Amino acid sequence: MIVTDTHTHLYSEAFDDDQDAMMQRALEVGVERFFVPAIDSTYTEAMYSLQSKYPDNVFLMMGLHPTHVKENYLEELSHVKEQLAKSKFYAIGEIGIDLYWDKTFLKQQQDAFLVQIQLAKEHGLPIVIHCREAFDEVFEVLEQEKGPRLRGIFHCFTGDKAQAQKAIQYGMKLGIGGVATFKNGKIDQFLHEIDLEHVVLETDAPYLAPAPYRGKRNESAYIIKVLERLATLYGLDQKTIAHTTTQNSKVVFGI
Repeated sequence: MIVTDTHTHLYSEAFDDDQDAMMQRALEVGVERFFVPAIDSTYTEAMYSLQSKYPDNVFLMMGLHPTHVKENYLEELSHVKEQLAKSKFYAIGEIGIDLYWDKTFLKQQQDAFLVQIQLAKEHGLPIVIHCREAFDEVFEVLEQEKGPRLRGIFHCFTGDKAQAQKAIQYGMKLGIGGVATFKNGKIDQFLHEIDLEHVVLETDAPYLAPAPYRGKRNESAYIIKVLERLATLYGLDQKTIAHTTTQNSKVVFGI
């Protein structure tokens, strides 16, 4: 049973003391494919280092995270372009709009999101979207850029059924993680009504640990708890969920 974690920050400082042990725990439970999103330029070298240690398992993305869009965002976007020109990446991510923490740089976030979608199209890559309290703003940009070259993942999807269907119409898979295991997560109320072909699994480690680890540091091995929850919701065995979501990830990332 091969499991794919489509969104995990394996290079995070949270894993500085046990990165190799954490990776081994994930590999032992069948997680063999790890797709790793970028945050900003300060993490680039750590990402490359991780990939060099696990070249058969770790697949990097490049991008500027919306919460790291600040006064210097144009410099950061130049860094993204430079990295895309010299190394292989499997997606532009994570990118998007976040209005939960700070609305100060909304205009810059919108601009960075748009520029990076266009970069993805230029390079023939999918996008991985971060959206927090910004569905309307994200959909506004996607509406502007919709078309056959737009594809990707709506990471950590926490919207309602109508928003899920809208994301799918824009060529997005739904990234489902620990929230599906929360008692107040809400997406478990309708997720089984969404065809499984539109779903991929993720952890967002070290964040958003699933039950029964909620509130603790997340890691990729815990994706099995998400897998178990989806098997229950869809009334399917875990191997089917693992196989289908891994195939879905191959459709997105091309590998």
